Amino acid sequence: MKATINNQQIDLSNPLDISIPLTNNEQNPIAWYQNTPEIAPVTMGDWIGKVSEGKSSTNFNNIFFNPHAHGTHTECLGHITRDFYSINQCLKQFFFTAELISVEPKAIGEDLIITKEQIEETLHCNVSTEAIIIRTLPNSESKKHLNYSNSNPPYLEEAAAIYIREKGIQHLLIDLPSVDKEHDEGKLLAHKAFWNVKDVNNVNEDARINCTITEMIYVNNAVKDGSYILNLQIASFENDASPSKPVLYSLE
Repeated sequence: MKATINNQQIDLSNPLDISIPLTNNEQNPIAWYQNTPEIAPVTMGDWIGKVSEGKSSTNFNNIFFNPHAHGTHTECLGHITRDFYSINQCLKQFFFTAELISVEPKAIGEDLIITKEQIEETLHCNVSTEAIIIRTLPNSESKKHLNYSNSNPPYLEEAAAIYIREKGIQHLLIDLPSVDKEHDEGKLLAHKAFWNVKDVNNVNEDARINCTITEMIYVNNAVKDGSYILNLQIASFENDASPSKPVLYSLE
């Protein structure tokens, strides 16, 4: 099946899923000092919501997880503001023109940083590009299973986030647990720069309310850098963030 989006034809039969599934075992990625997610059948007395247990006609699981800590998620500026903003209200469109780039973070002191200069060199977008997808190098499949807590992962420097914002890009996707440094004393410089939030207690009128950041994606090495159509799927949570399923489609 083919479709035309923004005057560009895509093949809907060949989706490129760049999300990480949520599981209830040690294979699930973890960040921010959390335990593994929990997926378990409901129990009420001697009744267990699991068909294989022989007492239920359905599988009926409870799920306990944190969207920021347990896999691919999309967040809005409500992640950092005093006032409540919901990803379900901020993200109202779901197909975007996108550019995938690969960047090897630069060693600066004890940190690995994605710099503005690196983004400038690798991002070849035009005025119609709405989303950027950053794949960090090296790109091992271990990213899908890492425990990032207290590991000081790479991050995006503030100037790079400002550059991305000034290019008019509305949606930023990255294969790291955060665009900011793990221990940064709450500065959140890249988050604030991308959303143009100048005061988290009193959000400025020109803050980018309809823009999103998606973290903890994984882009297989077989997916080449270049232009795509992005389908950014979220669950309808009234929360600052939702687990998400970003899917790319190649342009014909």
